[in-house]
Amino acid sequence: MIEFVGLKGREKDKVGGFSHGMKQRLGIAQTLIHDPELIILDEPTTGLDPQGIIDIRNLIISLSKEKNKTILLSSHQLSEIEIIANRMVIINKGRSIIEGNVSELLNAQDLVVRLDVDNREKTERLLGASNLVHSYVSDSSGIEVSIVKENIPQLIRYLSTNDIAVFSVESKRKLEDYFIKMIAEA
Repeated sequence: MIEFVGLKGREKDKVGGFSHGMKQRLGIAQTLIHDPELIILDEPTTGLDPQGIIDIRNLIISLSKEKNKTILLSSHQLSEIEIIANRMVIINKGRSIIEGNVSELLNAQDLVVRLDVDNREKTERLLGASNLVHSYVSDSSGIEVSIVKENIPQLIRYLSTNDIAVFSVESKRKLEDYFIKMIAEA
């Protein structure tokens, strides 16, 4: 288990000299000794540096895939949940408000995309006259558009045929956005 969690060669070291991330990995190794089917992790990346977060993330994914463990992960780090989890439950005030497959839940809502265009004012007028987008917001770095994923190619064609050069289209939908939306609706 020590080798699996990445602590091989540290078996004789005092735990007091371990970093926070090493202690997290040691705790997971202790849990694995009993070969449980379910592992519950509460905020496993809290207080870790970026490399420690990556190490714990990869360890959790390995536990699921290589050791065939079910992981119940509680975290406020929603970007990590989006990377690690295949199912999620959003709990608000002790009550489950949504549950399901992470990618299906995210795909059920509008996509927010950032457009980088050559003529922002004309693009805003075109967006206002179009029924392809639900809403848009413009700032100094571009235009964010709320749109159904399937309408993106049509939007690009619409802008291009109206002499707008589209330099980039970047997806901005994140689990944090979905979480905020679900909490607001609860």
